[in-house]
Amino acid sequence: MAQSNTTNRRFVLAERPKGEPTDQTLRLETGDIPEPGDGQMLLRTVFLSLDPYMRGRMSDAPSYAAPVEIGQTMVGGTVSRVVSSKLAGFEPGDWVVGFSGWQDYALSDGRGVTPLGAEPRHPSWALGVTGMPGLTAWAGLKEIGQPKAGETLVVGGATGPVGATVGQIGKILGLTVVGIAGGPEKCAHAVDVLGFDACIDYKADGFAESLKAAVPDGIDIYFENVGGKVFDAVAPLLNARARIPLCGLIAQYNATSLPDGPDRLGWLMGMFLKKRITVRGFIVFDDFGHLYPDFAKEMAGWVEAGRIQYREEMIDGLEQAPRAFIGLLRGEGFGKRVIRVGPDA
Repeated sequence: MAQSNTTNRRFVLAERPKGEPTDQTLRLETGDIPEPGDGQMLLRTVFLSLDPYMRGRMSDAPSYAAPVEIGQTMVGGTVSRVVSSKLAGFEPGDWVVGFSGWQDYALSDGRGVTPLGAEPRHPSWALGVTGMPGLTAWAGLKEIGQPKAGETLVVGGATGPVGATVGQIGKILGLTVVGIAGGPEKCAHAVDVLGFDACIDYKADGFAESLKAAVPDGIDIYFENVGGKVFDAVAPLLNARARIPLCGLIAQYNATSLPDGPDRLGWLMGMFLKKRITVRGFIVFDDFGHLYPDFAKEMAGWVEAGRIQYREEMIDGLEQAPRAFIGLLRGEGFGKRVIRVGPDA
């Protein structure tokens, strides 16, 4: 079913998943397209971003943001076009980036919406390299990583929208960059296209040994968005005064219990103490949203100059979003995964 101008499709949360989301987690509903009132505009979704944080919003466990309620439209970043407007500063046809969620149409009073102009060159990129993932990479590395030329940076999820950008910024700033990714194709992309110095396949035999060989001087900055066995291999290689920007732990988002094995928390805390390691978790807009103008200016210049390469995985059809999201959590994505919900005209 394609996007229409008479019906609004939306995916709502049907249940709170235990472990990995299933085909029953989200339910597709249809209804009337809402009418904007005074001070509102009607937005038509063109592109929907799929991001790992959405798994956390399906849970009602305490977190940094309120969960999606059962029966509520699933949250998500979107690039939309203005259909009609009773809101000053927005005209029909304008492109905007916001958070309309997993649906065709949404009303907005302008809060949380950023204009993209009448004819943006790459509108969907506002969900990736020039949007939230790009800001996450830029701010996490520069503000928490505190990079110094000549240091060694290791990046988990090296070909994802955050990791790929982190590594390329690292090269711009004069770092030795080693990526970690799943499979030879992704690792080849990290080196040949993104310009990483090396990339280690965490799915291959001898992963920990290969990583150790790739960082003979140890690790000064580890950009963490994976966790699990990847962090297990990284931890012993961290140098004194290493910095760990922590923006995600995708390896454990579907976990229903603690992993098997001995309790290593005491060892880990002791290592942090003895090596004086800085670990800082961050929520990008809460912590670094005020830096967005600086980021936008610098990133736009890098992209325009070809210093930052960007890979986008476009999937057609809102109905494909649930399965594409499950695949994202399994590590099947290659680049920034975006759903094309409707036409761009």
